Amino acid sequence: MRDQATFDCYSATNAAMARVLIADDQAHVRDALGLLLKSYGYRTKAVSDPSHVVEALDSEQFDVVLLDMNYERDTTAGGEGLELVSQIRKRDKNLPMIVMTAWGSVELAVEAMQRGASEFVQKPWDNQQLLGKLQAQVDRARALRVAERCREEELREAQEVQHRLLPKELPKVVDYEIAAMTRPAHGLGGDYYDVVRVNERETVIVIADVAGKGLPAALLMSNLQAALKSLLAPRELCRRLNRTLCDITPLGKFVSFFCGVLDSQDNRLVYSNAGHNPPIVVRGPNEAIELNAAGAVLGQFPDWVYEQSEIRLQSGDVLLLFTDGLIDAWNEQEESFGEWNVVQTAQDRKGMPAVQLMESLLAAASKHCGGHFQDDASVVIVKAI
Repeated sequence: MRDQATFDCYSATNAAMARVLIADDQAHVRDALGLLLKSYGYRTKAVSDPSHVVEALDSEQFDVVLLDMNYERDTTAGGEGLELVSQIRKRDKNLPMIVMTAWGSVELAVEAMQRGASEFVQKPWDNQQLLGKLQAQVDRARALRVAERCREEELREAQEVQHRLLPKELPKVVDYEIAAMTRPAHGLGGDYYDVVRVNERETVIVIADVAGKGLPAALLMSNLQAALKSLLAPRELCRRLNRTLCDITPLGKFVSFFCGVLDSQDNRLVYSNAGHNPPIVVRGPNEAIELNAAGAVLGQFPDWVYEQSEIRLQSGDVLLLFTDGLIDAWNEQEESFGEWNVVQTAQDRKGMPAVQLMESLLAAASKHCGGHFQDDASVVIVKAI
């Protein structure tokens, strides 16, 4: 238990630079609180009306809000104060709020806390009790800011890792046009694609969707990329990746994965699918071929045996590879964009270069969902000239 001198020194030191917004409709209360807090090193701003609280939060940054629950329009029930608590918490999920009222009751305190208040103090207040609770909330706010900066730094690092994993430039393949891009839904995605020219005639094309986001997803992607450095048959690549990922993938995480090896000399695509959305070859105006070769997702069943199939590509064929964020994008009526729209869009724009076709496909999905993709959306287009 600290003595008064120790408490005063501790509070003044730790309160330095902390900003407190005082909201109370009584001038003498605002003045008393302002004098008390300033004597302990706090910087304060006082407002008298609920609307001024919102204006102050719009224009300045505060560490704590010290909020009266009772105002002129509702001096006993605390309705205005409760509504203000809800508004503040909706605007900022972390900003500490200490609510005060001379008409306190257990029910009012409970409801204020349920709406997002951090602490409750009843008037007339005890100075040391108020200062102790205020300092605790300042410490909490600072800890939250530190944690938020750490999360932002982790997000930035994970974004950099993912950016480096995606190909900076797609290889040129004779008699084929290739385009690819990803559109993360929330800044950090779980989608991955790559196109690797192995030799003069063979090119590996992969697309994957890692369950979960963040740095763990980026690390799983790095394992996918490492495995592409040697040419393997698609089913063998799936088998080896699956065994590796089963050893390192956290419980409940997995990877859907499609791998194809394009032989550009005899126009043959050999492929294997590990639980991914089947790619589609759009051929004629009314012909679309799904590339199934279905297998289990990677990272769940270590002894799974994967299938392998092949297809001959013809001049004018368009191979569409995509993640479920594209087809699952839904509108206000919760109608998904769907494979039918993917195929229809590609058929309507088959004459476009691969890059323009890819952009048109993503634009059509974006228009369908009003620009609000619910998940990462990635597309790889391979067009036989």
